[in-house]
Amino acid sequence: MLIGGMIMDERNVIFNNIDKHIMEDVKPSIYLNELKKNDVFKFEYPFSLLYKLTETEQSLKHHPEGSVWNHTMLVVDNAAAKRELSNYPRAFMWSALLHDIGKASTTKLRNGRITSYDHDKVGKEVAEKFLREFTNDEDFIKGVITRVRWHMQILFVLKGLPFADIKGMLSEISLEEISLLMICDRVGRGDMDEEKKLEEERDLKNFIEKCREYVGQ
Repeated sequence: MLIGGMIMDERNVIFNNIDKHIMEDVKPSIYLNELKKNDVFKFEYPFSLLYKLTETEQSLKHHPEGSVWNHTMLVVDNAAAKRELSNYPRAFMWSALLHDIGKASTTKLRNGRITSYDHDKVGKEVAEKFLREFTNDEDFIKGVITRVRWHMQILFVLKGLPFADIKGMLSEISLEEISLLMICDRVGRGDMDEEKKLEEERDLKNFIEKCREYVGQ
């Protein structure tokens, strides 16, 4: 079967190679950055959804590493160091890779500020479309997209924003599992020294405490 002039099997090979590297490599970003140079990755759907992240800017105040792709590579490498802590390492690693996939379509310049409102909700939908090109494993797909959907709750809860939804989050995923992705995301920035990492860990602890307090009410 041909898709855009490319044999379907080639897409599956690339997907399987990504799966292998994010599950086995100490730094999956090395392989992923090499893959980025491949025309298949740039032009063929759904890999093009990831390539768009290389062209998606972020606020340098919050993300000095630059593009969403650069941030994602840092998150994936952080996740690789923690994947054995997850109850579902494969879903965890794919969620690290796809967690900000919704930013390509939601990133806008508003009043001189770069924003990406609802990229978590949009990202859930985009990540599902991406994965369904290769698998119908419902448990795996749900494991990934649930993490993508809720990864921003740490910010919403700590800042007391109306988007906070502890009840909805905990109805779909355990606090331990989503916290694992959250800390990888929070420290996946270009200016992370030890002091800033400790600050992010304190924020995560505060978030967990707030969630537990909510459950106890």
